[in-house]
Amino acid sequence: MTFCLGMKVREGLVGIADTRLTSGTETITARKYSIYESEHQSLFLLTSGLRSVRDKALTYFDEVMSEQTASMDRLYKAVNAFAACVRRVEQEDKLALAQSGLTFNIHCLVGGQMPHDREHRLYLLYPQGNWVEIGEEAPYQIVGTGGYGKPILDRTLKYDDPMRFALKVGCLAFDSTRVSASDVDFPLDIILYAKDTFHIVHHRYQKEDLLEVTNWWNNRLRGAAQDLPGGWIEAVFSHVPAARRPLPQRQDGEEPLTAPVPRVK
Repeated sequence: MTFCLGMKVREGLVGIADTRLTSGTETITARKYSIYESEHQSLFLLTSGLRSVRDKALTYFDEVMSEQTASMDRLYKAVNAFAACVRRVEQEDKLALAQSGLTFNIHCLVGGQMPHDREHRLYLLYPQGNWVEIGEEAPYQIVGTGGYGKPILDRTLKYDDPMRFALKVGCLAFDSTRVSASDVDFPLDIILYAKDTFHIVHHRYQKEDLLEVTNWWNNRLRGAAQDLPGGWIEAVFSHVPAARRPLPQRQDGEEPLTAPVPRVK
C-alpha cells in the first residue's frame, strides 16, 4: 500500500509520504509526490493507488498546468482540473483494468495556495473525481494505510499547533505504520508549505536519519506503559491464584513421579 499524510495547521501545510512501491513480489523505491510552482502559485500532490493510473493522470495534468496556469487562481480549480484528468483515465482504462482483475484506484491529497486563496488549503480527491476539503476540525488526512498512524494524530494534532509539532507527530504516525505494515517504509519524503510564502520545501529522510528518534519513541512507549498507575489492575489480579509448586522431575531409570492419591474410606 502507501502512507501519504497531509496536515493543515494555522501556520501552513505538512505533507509526508513513504517511497515503497510493491508490485507482486517486487519492491522498489519511488516518490509519490508532485510539486507545481510558479509566481504566486504553489501546489503539491500526494497519491496512493495504482501507479499506472497515477502516472497517466499526472501526465495529463502536467499538460493542463502548462497550458492553463493563468486560470488557476484558486486551488480548488486545480483540484477540479486534476479530477477531470482522473475521470479521463477512468474512461480509458477502467474496463481493461477490471478485465485483468484490478480495481481502478487512486486517492490524492492536494495542498497549496493560489493567488486568490485567502489562505493555504488542503483537499482529498477520491477515485470518482469528487473531493472534500480538510479543515480545522479534522486537520489531517491519510491516504493508503491509515489505521496504524491515525490514533497518534487523533490524540495529538490540533489546528493551532506549529508546523514543527505537526511534522513530529506525523513522523511518529509514519513510524507506527512502518513497524506494522510491510509495504510502507523509508525513504521518507517531507513537504512543507508555510502560509503566504508561495514556496514549497522538500526534504528526504533515510532510515538512519531518524533511527535515534525511532529508538527514543520505542523506549518512551515501553517506559510509559511500565509507569502507568496500576492500582486498578489489582481489582482483577487479586483473584488470580498463586502458582502451585511443581512436582519433582523424574530421573532417568526411576518410576514416574505422581501426586499422592487420597485414600477413599
